[in-house]
This record gives sequence, C-alpha cells and structure tokens, in this order.
Amino acid sequence: MLVFWEQRLAFLATPKTGSTAIAAALESLAAVSIQRPPLLKHTTVHRYRRFIGPYLEAASKDTFTLVALMREPKDWLGSWYRFRQREETEAGKSTRGMSFDAFVRAWCQDPRPDFADVGSQGKFLRPRQGVGVDRLFRYEEIGSFVHFLEERLGCEITLPRLNVSPSGATELSGETETLMRKVAAEDYALYQTLG
Repeated sequence: MLVFWEQRLAFLATPKTGSTAIAAALESLAAVSIQRPPLLKHTTVHRYRRFIGPYLEAASKDTFTLVALMREPKDWLGSWYRFRQREETEAGKSTRGMSFDAFVRAWCQDPRPDFADVGSQGKFLRPRQGVGVDRLFRYEEIGSFVHFLEERLGCEITLPRLNVSPSGATELSGETETLMRKVAAEDYALYQTLG
C-alpha cells in the first residue's frame, strides 16, 4: 500500500496485479509505504475504509482518492498457480506437479486447500458497507493506470518487471471453466464494470 499525502491519493496493492513493480517505481514519492508483512501490504478495501482512510482524512482534513488494479479473474488465478510453482514455495502451498485445471478445481472448493487458498479479488476490493475503490483499473490496461498516476503525481513513471510469475500452461476443461465462472461470479461482475 502506498499513500501520497500531498496528492491525497492512496494505492491498494491487490495481490498479483503488479503491486511490487508499482511500489518499486513509486515508493520514494510516497509519504507512507507498507511493503511488509504481506497482510499489511495487501490491505483490503474494507480495512482501508474502516481504519486507515478515516485516520488519513482526520489528520489531513481532506478526502483521499483510493485506487487499485484488478486482473481478469482466470488470468489472476493463472498467475497465482504459476507463482506457487516456484522452487522456494513452501510444500503445503506449492502447485508443482499439478495442472492448472486441478488448481482451479481446488480453488472452487469450500474450504480451499492451502495451496489454492488465495482469496478472491472481489472480496479484496469489496467494502462490507459504504464506498469501495474510487478508481479501479484493469491490470491488462496498466498503461491507463500509469497515465493516471503520471498526471496525479506530476512525473513520468516507468514500471520495472518484478515478482513476475514463471510461464506455464493455464488451460481449463470446459467443465472447470464453467465451475470457476460460477464460483468467481462476484469477481467477473466487478471486472465487467471496468471500462
């Protein structure tokens, strides 16, 4: 999470949407940068609106614009699947030797096994009550987000490639794709609202 005090802007780091690269490029410009632990780095909309946003707005006597990125849901799951295939992934969370189809089927279970327990973007970005994100951008159109930041922060931004998931096959059977779209209905509904 990054907070730009003068610009009254806060960026939430939705997991697997380039937040590590964004933090690397912009951390020096931010008044507040929370990169560790992951629970705080990836502060949800609900936690921001309940705890951090009210504090910032009380201290500044002004409102902050809350921004975040969202990735196409199947692609987002694919990134998690590939990310957890890395050698350094702990045994219970590793997807090595598993197909993407098996990973997605496990993600669709309730409860989810540890290796597939990656949450959902819909839950991350949804407020429990009140207002959610003020500006939500598609990860696949990150250029629009960078342009927004350049205008808001008044500088040119070049994002490095960091924390990129390894390449790998992410095909699904028709049955698994249908199941995933049903379980991820909230994610797909939110993603379709983005222009």
